[in-house]
Amino acid sequence: MYTKEEIFKAVSTVNDPEVGFNLVEMGLIYDGICNEEGDVKVIMTLSTKACPLHQMIVQWVEEAVLRELPNAQNAEVEVVWEPAWNITMADEHVMKALSGN
Repeated sequence: MYTKEEIFKAVSTVNDPEVGFNLVEMGLIYDGICNEEGDVKVIMTLSTKACPLHQMIVQWVEEAVLRELPNAQNAEVEVVWEPAWNITMADEHVMKALSGN
């Protein structure tokens, strides 16, 4: 029903509150899948396992999917730790901003 690109676009409305960049440009979103029934699953990670906003960010991603994709029936987020996130997974402008260059 929805493509990976459409799911990523929906999730890109969610910003990481600590750094101000969206989750997609930070490289935190690994995959987005939608079945024929409109069930959307987002596979993502966080920059650290100790992220204090873990639950809130997951909720924001679920809400963004349901808000931005009107025919989505359900939104599920799976947080994975492999591969572990690092700054090189982010878009170039994010890497420059976060590394101070």
